[in-house]
Amino acid sequence: MAAVPATTFAGIDYVALGHLHRRQQLAPSVRYSGSPLAYSFSEAGQTKGSWLVTLGAGGVESVQDVPAPVPRPLAVLRGELDGLLRDPALASAEAAWCQVTLTDPERPREAMRRLQTRFAHTVELRFAPVGGPQRSAGGYAARMSGRSDLDVCCDFLSHVRSRTADDDEIAVLRAAWQDVRRLDAEEIGAAAARAGARAAAASTRGGRLLEAAG
Repeated sequence: MAAVPATTFAGIDYVALGHLHRRQQLAPSVRYSGSPLAYSFSEAGQTKGSWLVTLGAGGVESVQDVPAPVPRPLAVLRGELDGLLRDPALASAEAAWCQVTLTDPERPREAMRRLQTRFAHTVELRFAPVGGPQRSAGGYAARMSGRSDLDVCCDFLSHVRSRTADDDEIAVLRAAWQDVRRLDAEEIGAAAARAGARAAAASTRGGRLLEAAG
């Protein structure tokens, strides 16, 4: 069975259950101890620890809550980058492992580096822009069908930065693609020349073999 009622343990002095990460009391003598450390940011705000149970001849005499010595707490932060860096109410998060979701309409440059100037232990960074461009419906392949390489690059930039590419960025991307095409053409030409040279050499060797056989 996936679950059983707490009454299943009626008559047992104390039942120490495991697996669940959060300490819970199902009945005075049926408890989960939880985990000594958090295993994900979903556990931020939980108090980790153990139960110190004293048993006597008549069963449970006392249960004491013993908090665990957590070396670094968890903090889940959400907001625009500049606001998070200035907000004095977030001082307690400066020593925590941080999960940060940035809501800036445009993805800030060097966001992780800037966050870590205040929240040095930021380990997870997410982006949820407010008011960003709407994503078109349909699969990626369908949306890219018939579009040029430059259009695909600009669409990707719009997707990750939550804004369209400006003129300078488009110029850089166009120059990069022109360089790629030039290098590809040069490589194709060089490959064709090598193939021609190999064919000519094979033909020469074949002619010499025929002469020797004759």
